[in-house]
Amino acid sequence: MQTIPLFIDNKPVEGIGKSFDNFNPATGEKTHRVTSASQEDFEKAIESAKKGFKVWSSMSPTERGRILHRTSMLLREKNEELASLECQDTGKPIREAIAVDVISGADCLEYYAGLAPALHGEHVNLGGDFAYTKREPLGICAGIGAWNYPIQIACWKAAPALACGNVMIFKPAELTPLTAYKLAEVFKEAGMPDGVFNVIQGDAEVGKMMTAHPAIAKVSITGEVGTGKKVMAASSNTLKHVTLELGGKSPIVIFEDADLDEAVNGALLGNFYTQGEICSNGTRVFVHENIREEFLEKLVARTKELKVGDPTDPKTQLGALINENHFDKVMHYISEGKKEAELILGGNQKEVAGCEGGFFVEPTIFLCDSDDLKIVKEEIFGPVMSVLTFQSEEEVVDRANDTPFGLAAGVYTQNIRKAHRVVGNLQAGMCWINTYNINPVEIPFGGYKQSGIGRENGLAAIEHYSQLKTVYVAMNDLGDPFS
Repeated sequence: MQTIPLFIDNKPVEGIGKSFDNFNPATGEKTHRVTSASQEDFEKAIESAKKGFKVWSSMSPTERGRILHRTSMLLREKNEELASLECQDTGKPIREAIAVDVISGADCLEYYAGLAPALHGEHVNLGGDFAYTKREPLGICAGIGAWNYPIQIACWKAAPALACGNVMIFKPAELTPLTAYKLAEVFKEAGMPDGVFNVIQGDAEVGKMMTAHPAIAKVSITGEVGTGKKVMAASSNTLKHVTLELGGKSPIVIFEDADLDEAVNGALLGNFYTQGEICSNGTRVFVHENIREEFLEKLVARTKELKVGDPTDPKTQLGALINENHFDKVMHYISEGKKEAELILGGNQKEVAGCEGGFFVEPTIFLCDSDDLKIVKEEIFGPVMSVLTFQSEEEVVDRANDTPFGLAAGVYTQNIRKAHRVVGNLQAGMCWINTYNINPVEIPFGGYKQSGIGRENGLAAIEHYSQLKTVYVAMNDLGDPFS
């Protein structure tokens, strides 16, 4: 069985930390051994990053952009190979991995490659004197990935960081270690200098090394809320910059005048894509009471058509949940839902021929008569949709906002004034009108409230991976200030 090493200073490194097994979620089979980083290994990554920072930050932005652009092109060339690894590592359908995961990472690198040479400050005329500002890198950034979109998240964190002249030490999620290592190899092939992008493997203990180390200037993590709180607390000891992209329990609001077919499309995408394992999913679907029956009829018919199956089959639309523990958690929520709500569809484990050791769940729909149900209030992170009804705009906005989360929200209506009015009142960082879960790299992504701090993608990410220096230039003598 192949062993996945660390990647430090542009080469594989056999770490001296503990090792752990990697599994295919669709079959339950062991696929790799993975080397976890020890404290000594991590210190090697820090020293490598320090040297890499001196080289990378002194390069011209155009040179940095050129290497990021080459990386983007190489990812596109290797799309099918990397997508196959992502499918194996996450259990998601191969059709998704080919269409979205690698390509969206390449898009991000391409976007920031173009942006790197355009980063600039401003000149301020102060009469005879003047001042100017300049954007400077933070230093060594730590990226901590999630297991649902491993290579995309690695790119989303690395691209803006590297464009700004920082270097990155990246730790993929313990459950999905494969493609971050491959990304490091692609960076090297594109001409990335030694030490600029290091990959260390491991669990939460390795994450603690990253948040505790005084040489780390910034930590960016994608994960669940509890982990984000721990990262923020640990980072406060050295006042690290922090970006937290955390969980959600997002609403989709469907008004009486909505295009129902499009609303169903959004609800399906916002609940069942990637087996429901997406932080921004709109798992609270609020439907106006006058269209509830028609909406449910269309929704159920479309959901019945979805194919749960072997992720390597191009026809499969829902794959396997990430592991047994997560499967048990999702099935527990479904069991609770059956007690407190009306089960409309699904609700069972799915047996898939050839994948008997996998963790598959039917796409599940509940009709709920209260916002206080467990399945309505808590993030499930699986293919479980809660449908609720409402009567008025004011009512549904209040109910949609009644959550500690605020990552995303969607609104379906043909009334343009209503659409903008409602999203203006929704407490969510990413809002969609008449669509859902579309996240091009050109626009910022991030949450309100406990769904996170900071933004990824777009120009906004530059603010989170750089610091502003102000320089005052005296063209006249100050003179004796005490005379």
